[in-house]
Amino acid sequence: MSPPPPPLGRGRRRAAQAFDEALDDAELVAARAALAQGRWQNTRSLLVHTGDDWDRRAHRVTVLARESSCAAWAREWLLAEPESADAAVLLALAQVRRALQGKAKPDHAREACRTAAARVPADPTPWLGLLMLECAIGGDEDAVRSFEAVRGRYTDHHHAHHLMVARLATRRTEAGPDPLHEVYDFANWAAEQAPADSPLAILPVIAHAERYRALAAAGHESADPAASGHWTGRRARQVMKAAFDWWLEWELEGHPRRLIDLNFLAHAKFCEGRGAEAAALFHRIGRHATPAPWSYPHRDPHTAFAAARAAALGTA
Repeated sequence: MSPPPPPLGRGRRRAAQAFDEALDDAELVAARAALAQGRWQNTRSLLVHTGDDWDRRAHRVTVLARESSCAAWAREWLLAEPESADAAVLLALAQVRRALQGKAKPDHAREACRTAAARVPADPTPWLGLLMLECAIGGDEDAVRSFEAVRGRYTDHHHAHHLMVARLATRRTEAGPDPLHEVYDFANWAAEQAPADSPLAILPVIAHAERYRALAAAGHESADPAASGHWTGRRARQVMKAAFDWWLEWELEGHPRRLIDLNFLAHAKFCEGRGAEAAALFHRIGRHATPAPWSYPHRDPHTAFAAARAAALGTA
């Protein structure tokens, strides 16, 4: 029997607006649906197939870990296969998610991450779990230590760099705008250290948006990013141009988190007033909008994305 059609009205609209962290990873979407039904074997196959593509592995594990029943099914997987490193990593990230939701003790999540890390010493993913936890509730030293552990295993780890930028951006907001703030130095340093084709070239744009989020939340910037002037200064324009030029040259279609970068870059170009460039990016994004940075500082991301896209494409 085929499933019933989706409900009419508000429920259907809400479903159509839902952000999907899986982005355009169809294999991940299928494995997540199976995991929600208790079929963890699909997840096992997915992670075996992913191998040591560390950015893709991190993307897939963190998305799977957000499933409400993930921890329970990861434990069942471990009972069936006690030596499975993939099951241990998935359980660790699920425990981190539960700790961040206040449903588990942070120390239990830290222990799970360290247990997983001991099983697969080369894998940065358990350390990414620790970094997620420490960036949210830990101290600066713990966050830096976890970041260095990730970077020591995979220098260009995309998600880890994004987490550190978001963490650093919140420092010293009481001083107001500062073009020499450490988050800019960090992002520029990481971009310069990375290979020419690395998506970390976009990191200075991420830093600019995250710093805006922190400053706007502290009352130092307008709540309307396009009206704040944050994206129209000389330094900001240089950052945006360099990032857009990199995208034109490389446009890494295969990177699992490239749509996150595209959303940040489209947001920046729209706020800068570069409608044609923003339009090109919106075409690439398609239906894969992400909550950040459209929600910055306290905006409805659906409304903000739709309005910016319509303005850039001339459909407003």
